[in-house]
Amino acid sequence: MAKVLSGAGLRGQSAGETALCTVGKAAAGLTYRGYDIDVLADHASFEEVAYLLLYGALPNRIQLQDYEHKLMQLRSLPEALKAALELIPKDAHPMDVMRTGCSFLGNLEPELSSEQHAFSGQLAAADRLIATLPAMVVYWYRFTHDGVRIDTQNSHVLSLAGHFLTMLHDQEPSELHTKVMNVSLILYAEHEFNASTFTARVCASTLSDMHSCVTGAIGSLRGPLHGGANEAAMEMIEPWQSADEAEAALMEKLANKEKVMGFGHAIYSERDPRNDIIKKWSKKLSEETGDDHLYAVSERCEAVMWREKKLFCNADFFHASAYRFMGIPTQLFTPIFVCSRITGWAAHVMEQRANNRIIRPSADYTGPDHAEWIAIDDRP
Repeated sequence: MAKVLSGAGLRGQSAGETALCTVGKAAAGLTYRGYDIDVLADHASFEEVAYLLLYGALPNRIQLQDYEHKLMQLRSLPEALKAALELIPKDAHPMDVMRTGCSFLGNLEPELSSEQHAFSGQLAAADRLIATLPAMVVYWYRFTHDGVRIDTQNSHVLSLAGHFLTMLHDQEPSELHTKVMNVSLILYAEHEFNASTFTARVCASTLSDMHSCVTGAIGSLRGPLHGGANEAAMEMIEPWQSADEAEAALMEKLANKEKVMGFGHAIYSERDPRNDIIKKWSKKLSEETGDDHLYAVSERCEAVMWREKKLFCNADFFHASAYRFMGIPTQLFTPIFVCSRITGWAAHVMEQRANNRIIRPSADYTGPDHAEWIAIDDRP
């Protein structure tokens, strides 16, 4: 008899194999192809991590330089895509913008799928998406909110972290802001068989194209139970002007049994290693900007939730304050997740294709055993 998993959401069930990532297993808590996340966050660039995930090993200096320049050359958006983005209304959800942009690019530049181009075709599609997804959402945002058509090339800014902030603010970011954005992209790059990644792998298992797989993954990440916790955290903490006010309001939420976003995790049991890293950088940004309450509010929330519920911050919670200190609008928080996770999604698509069987699980039927046909005139 099949094991009933009603309501379990497949938690604790293995759905396949991967060489890309471990979550909650190694001492560091998170590894990409065997490298501890804290080591990567301290020493790597996001481009190095993207190369590691997609190409299987860390690049040497020449390979990294070539890859950085390759991604830079791939940044420009097709004019037809820009025109499509300009048609999307200002009040659209930015995740919907990214979903549409990814799908539309797949129409303009379909992945080469013939046998002789299979491997190079999927890598080319992945690299193009890494280079253009940041531009898609920022181009739309700046056009609809500021009335400007930005330059999405930025050939004078090498890193994708600096490129994103430059497009958003019309000026090159400080060294600290570039570093923090680089770390953020690394922290969000990959996380094993989460909902959006599993969506991408299911789609890949049908032998669909890269753009369809990533579009589906974006759709899964758009749901509030997967992505969006950093936005929800920012919306919660933004009105509170002191740590004491935050504690009082949070205690009221807990008394009313309201859900508090940004705490706990489906896999981690004691801490989210990504939070330890981004919290450190949020504090540095707080000190740089002269913040007098937002970081203190965040710390107090962390203390209260641990004291009252033994719930720890996940990666999203201190990302909220870090992004705010860098002047990033709240509605762009989750799209940054996409700009990073495209590396993990694409790597999983490629891994699924390399040893593919269609993902088609069974279900435990809970309906009636047999239903008698009733003529339409005899139905109540």
